[in-house]
This record gives sequence, structure tokens and C-alpha cells, in this order.
Amino acid sequence: MSRVPVWLGKLGAGLTEVSGRLDERRAEVERENDPDPSHTPPEPSASGPAADSNPAPVARRAAPPAGPRPDPAEAVPWGVRVAAEAGWRLLVLAGTLWVLMRVISAIQLVVFAFVIALLVTALLQPTVARLTRRGVPRGPATALTAISGFVVIGLMGWFVTWQVIENIDTLSTQIQSGIDDLRDWLLKSPFHVTDKQINQIAKNLREAIGANADQITSAGLEGVQVIIEGLTSILLVFFSTLFLLYDGKRIWEWFLKLVPAAARPGVAGAGPRAWRTLTAYVRGTVLVALIDAVFIGIGIYFLDVPMAVPLAVFIFLFSFIPLVGAVASGALAVMVALVTQGVFAAVMTLAVVLAVQQIEGHVLQPFILGRAVRVHPLAVVLTVAAGGMVAGIGGAVVAVPLVAVTNTVVGYLRAYSAEAVARQSEPSAVEDDHGAE
Repeated sequence: MSRVPVWLGKLGAGLTEVSGRLDERRAEVERENDPDPSHTPPEPSASGPAADSNPAPVARRAAPPAGPRPDPAEAVPWGVRVAAEAGWRLLVLAGTLWVLMRVISAIQLVVFAFVIALLVTALLQPTVARLTRRGVPRGPATALTAISGFVVIGLMGWFVTWQVIENIDTLSTQIQSGIDDLRDWLLKSPFHVTDKQINQIAKNLREAIGANADQITSAGLEGVQVIIEGLTSILLVFFSTLFLLYDGKRIWEWFLKLVPAAARPGVAGAGPRAWRTLTAYVRGTVLVALIDAVFIGIGIYFLDVPMAVPLAVFIFLFSFIPLVGAVASGALAVMVALVTQGVFAAVMTLAVVLAVQQIEGHVLQPFILGRAVRVHPLAVVLTVAAGGMVAGIGGAVVAVPLVAVTNTVVGYLRAYSAEAVARQSEPSAVEDDHGAE
């Protein structure tokens, strides 16, 4: 026989048992809510099978009014509620950050010009303060400092360009000779490189250049736009630096008026500390970059590497990009030494670069920058990578000082909040002591 009737019978028995339990529970609730404790509901009569099969009709009583339902939020587990609260706040922050990044990307030129002006101002502001303390009016002190700083930067750029133009012919001849020497060395080296393989590599390079001729031409045309944008950025940086040097205090006071009154004291205290951190970072980085450029430049000069001074200037400029800049500038010096002076000069140049960078990382930066702007190397790597991915070289340059300043501001605001809580708790503690007396 089929098992369906047996299964249905078990299901019916289970439903009957559940119905009986529900009736018992309903009766208990009615007894609890009955205002007359002497009243008892009539018990169903059980006079045999006939009574079970034909029960007397009983009027259905209205269900007692249910008690107040709990708050739905209380029915949600605590962990889920915390996750939900944190989740929607994170979504709001992510949306705000996305909108902010979109706005910055739309006015990227202006933002980077202002950030560079802040860095230049942090470098030059101590000189303006020193001149004003000696009795020079603030206007002439600002103009003299700003013009002198930009003249020095312009002379550095002019000197590098002049050296490259003056030595381009000699450098081309040395590069060609170095390539021939490198080819002879590869043929005689234990790497078993054949002349056919070298010719094939040269052929592939020529074909790649020919295939990308249109892209190279378009890149050259885009270079005109880049030059125009660069000149515009220089003008914005110059004027922004002038106003920040001359009127920085009033600009900061105007900015504080935009901050909500409740948060204004904390922001007012965090601002000067952030500025000191930025000033220490910029001045320390300039000093470290100058030491790197001088010592590496002296080393490659005595190794007879062409254009040692322009290469030293490149090393100085690239040192403002943490980690990546030092590697790129050192690789450039090694490549120039390889194609012009041979393998031995390249190896010695590499040794000089590595020695100077080790001294920089273990001696100069901890001593000059100090703990005020110290950032963990992992944070530096991730910050530089993220800044480079978002905004290219400019993002890599401003990423580390931004993290250093943010670290200082967050640390101060945390301490300020803890002090505020302690100040609020002190009166209540005093009142408790008086009450105990």
C-alpha cells in the first residue's frame, strides 16, 4: 500500500496536538485577563466517542487585546544594529569623498597650484618672519622672499636646460659609442647573446617607433597644451604664494569663521600644529634632497659621467617624491653612466647612489625630520602609490605631507576631545564629593 495515508495521518495527529496546545494557551490567557477570579470557563464534556465526533457548537470568544508591541529596533540583534549604523555612515562618507574627488578632478590644475603654493609658503615663511623681526615691513619682506625663491627655482631650471642643450651633441656621440661598447660586451659575455638577437632587438625597437609615429606626433602636439597649463600653474603658484605669505593669518581667521562654532576651538588649535608639521616636513625634505644631490653629484662627477650637475639637479627635484623619486633619479644616473662610460662606471654609480640613499634613510631623515613628521614606511609606500594612481606625479608629491598633516591633526583632536570630556566630568566629581560630605 502507499505510504500517503500514513503520512497524512501523522500530519493530522500533529495538527491536532498543536491545536490542543493553542486551546490550552488561550484558556490560560483568558483566565489571566478575566476580571472575575471566581469565574471559570466551562470544561468540555467528554461522554464517549459520540461527544468527540459531534462536539456542541461553542461561541468563539473575542481574543483579548494584545499588549504593547516591542520597538522593532529592539528585536534586531545588537551586532546587526551596530553594523547597520556604521554601514550607512560609511556610505555617506564614501559618497562625500566621491563627490569631493570629482570636484577636485574637475579643477585639478587650481587645486595642485594651491597645494604647491602651500608647500612653497611653508618653505619661505620662516624667512619672512625673520625679516619682519628685524624691522623690515611685511610687504617688502614678502615680495623679497617670494621673488628670491622663484628666481632661484627659475635659475635651476634654466641651468639644467642650458646644460642639456650644450651637451646634447657630445652626449649623443657618447651614447652611440656606449651602445656599441655595450653590444660588444654582450657578444663576449657569458650570456651567449648573438649578433642576430641584438639586431632583432634593434629592428623591433625601430618598428615599434615607426608604428607609434602617430601617437608620438600627437603627444608632441599635446605637449603645447601641457606647456600652457604649466605656465598657468606657475602663475597661480606665484600669486597664491604671495598672498599666503603676506596675508596668511587673516586667511586662516576667515576660514575659521566657516567652521561650526562647536568645532571651532578644536580646529583653531589643530591649525597651527598642522602648519608646523608641514613646515618641518618641507624644510627637512629640501635639506635631505640637497644633501642627496650634492653627494651623488660629486660621486658621478669623479666617475666622469656626462652632465653630472644636471643629473644632480634632477636628483634634487625627484627627491621630493618619497621612495619612488630616489629610485627613478638613481636609475637615470646609472643608465647615463652605462651608455656613456661602460659597465664599470654604471656599477660604481649604482654603488654611490645606494650608499647615499642608505645614509639618507637611516641617518638623515630620522635626524632632520624627527618624530613630528615620521610616517611608517608602509604608509609611505601605500600613500605614494595611491596618490600616483589618482593624480599622477603631483599626487605622489603631495601624498606624504598630506598624511603627515592629517596624522598631526587627528592626534591633536583626539587629545582635545579627551581633555574636554575630562573637564566636563570634573564638576560632577566635585559635586559628588560635596554631597558625600
